[in-house]
Amino acid sequence: MKWNDFTVTVPASTANLGPGFDSIGLALDLHLSIHVSPANEWSVQYNNESYQHLSPSSDNLIVVAAQKVAGKYGRDLPPARLQVETDIPLSRGLGSSASAIAGGIEIADRLLDLNMPMKEKVEIGTEMEGHADNISAALLGGLTISYADAEELSIVHVPEVEIGVLILVPPTEFLTSESRGLLPEELPHPVAVRSSMAANVLAAALAKGDWETAGRMMEKDEFHEPYRKSRFPDFDAIRLACRKSGAYGSAISGAGPSLFVAAEKGKERDISQKLKKLFPHYECLITKPSNAGIKSVETVL
Repeated sequence: MKWNDFTVTVPASTANLGPGFDSIGLALDLHLSIHVSPANEWSVQYNNESYQHLSPSSDNLIVVAAQKVAGKYGRDLPPARLQVETDIPLSRGLGSSASAIAGGIEIADRLLDLNMPMKEKVEIGTEMEGHADNISAALLGGLTISYADAEELSIVHVPEVEIGVLILVPPTEFLTSESRGLLPEELPHPVAVRSSMAANVLAAALAKGDWETAGRMMEKDEFHEPYRKSRFPDFDAIRLACRKSGAYGSAISGAGPSLFVAAEKGKERDISQKLKKLFPHYECLITKPSNAGIKSVETVL
């Protein structure tokens, strides 16, 4: 089977946005790029130092996702050499695993000429991730609000989101499995009802582009943030500083440990300067939503 080199580009993502737990995802303008070229066996080479410990062979998550697609279709996947560049911080709650899974799905789709519907790509990614928030945003771009269980996947897609975004990145990693372990098995019914109300208003506000309301609702979560915030240095002080500096709101990004801050476009740099002075132990990234999802283009030599 002959094929030409191509490159797959996948956006980062932030998830939950407070009470939208395992449901709401937002693609960000940070990207994973995978250059794919023919080879005799699978190999994965990362150009980023922080990714060097990841597997360079067939048990790499990108390859595992590609092989899962091939297995689903009963096809043999030709081996490839993957050269990876990324500006998505690893294990910082910015969808690095979802971007890898999405990239692998896209690679298999292209190598096998499957022309998979986008919903099927999201379904496979959701099965691998366990929830649809990050993977749907990585594949579709923009904002996604998802429902997923063993029988149904439903997604509301808001393709264009116009806000400024700041990401506060701490110096330490925080594994998703560790973060999940902090959550309780049960919540009192009144607590669940309050968070459900906040999530409903949050989703409606996001769909309308009402970030003033969305920002307030982001900070009313009781599903996961109360149990995780102790792992974030100065969490309450950062939230208060964001409010005082004019941000719409803040939330733990995914399972953490990064913090997502939504701001009015044009004000993010001013807010960033204030936060850097107050919390120098966090790296402050200025970015924006990515309205484009995953892309695959043939490499021009």
